[in-house]
Amino acid sequence: MAAAGRERPPIDWDSLTFSFTETDRMFVANGSWEDGWSEGRMVDFQPLNLSPAACVLNYGQGLFEGMKARRTPDGKITLFRPEMNARRAAEGARRLVMPEVSESMFIKAVKKVAEENKRWVPPHGKGELYLRPILFGSSARLGVSPAEEYMFVVFAVPVGPYFKGGMTPISLRVSQNHHRAAPGGSGGVKAIGNYAPGMMPSKRAKSEGYSEIIYLDAVEHNYVEEVGAANFFCVKDGIVYTPELTGTILPGITRLSIIELARSMGLTVVEEKVSIDFALSCDEAFCAGTAAVISPIGSIQHGEIEEDFGGVGDTTLALYERLTGIMGGALEDSFNWTVEV
Repeated sequence: MAAAGRERPPIDWDSLTFSFTETDRMFVANGSWEDGWSEGRMVDFQPLNLSPAACVLNYGQGLFEGMKARRTPDGKITLFRPEMNARRAAEGARRLVMPEVSESMFIKAVKKVAEENKRWVPPHGKGELYLRPILFGSSARLGVSPAEEYMFVVFAVPVGPYFKGGMTPISLRVSQNHHRAAPGGSGGVKAIGNYAPGMMPSKRAKSEGYSEIIYLDAVEHNYVEEVGAANFFCVKDGIVYTPELTGTILPGITRLSIIELARSMGLTVVEEKVSIDFALSCDEAFCAGTAAVISPIGSIQHGEIEEDFGGVGDTTLALYERLTGIMGGALEDSFNWTVEV
């Protein structure tokens, strides 16, 4: 049964965090190399039935996406650039040898999940409905080779800020002994296996008072790659810098949107390798992603050095206000980025 007519859930929207809450409905489709994808169906939120030998459980053949549905000031519900998530998922499927989900099927599924869980979309300015599409090998497999059967699932969770404090500057530590990805690997794909190895260094940093880890490249251990699960930006003399995509960095949709938005505002954006020494010499720094949107970086600890960037920088704040204004429907969307559910 769809949730369209149900009452609003008993949630304190002002206390909402970035954590799991079971909602009403989810989308499930089955596919195979031989038959392609089924049309898929909406079902009540429920556990999945998988063999212990499922390829995703034994060999990590799977990927996920992250996107948000937001309530605008006039009560509409919108998605932000869902076609970009669909295209990135298709590219990831090719890299992980999985059948691609078409762009039309992907967008239809996420729209339907947002629609049937609309009572869980927070009021404007109180949070978002986080949508999690996952694609994985579901059939049993004992040898290391692609599965024969696959599942495409989309579920939804109401969420608040990823980092506590919203636009309060966060403190980061540069990882000295761990790397997120290496050349030739799957760092440019939102593969499920990319994330578990980061839990230990991230947990250690958080236990010592830092918000997250900064990863450097695995070859020279000199160039900034990502902030945990977010892209990195820094600003020097009014110029915005971000690490270029080399195959080891996830091509973030928020990252791309910030680049396009900054250039439309007359700012110069440079995509190149960003050394940690250069990053520490900048005037401002921030990280960006679907979960965090834009989070200002207040300080970075690297070895014996701890660089303090102070409060929220002017460029960081201007980009945040413009981007969130477009996402939430408070500002005109001249880019046609938002799609109504």
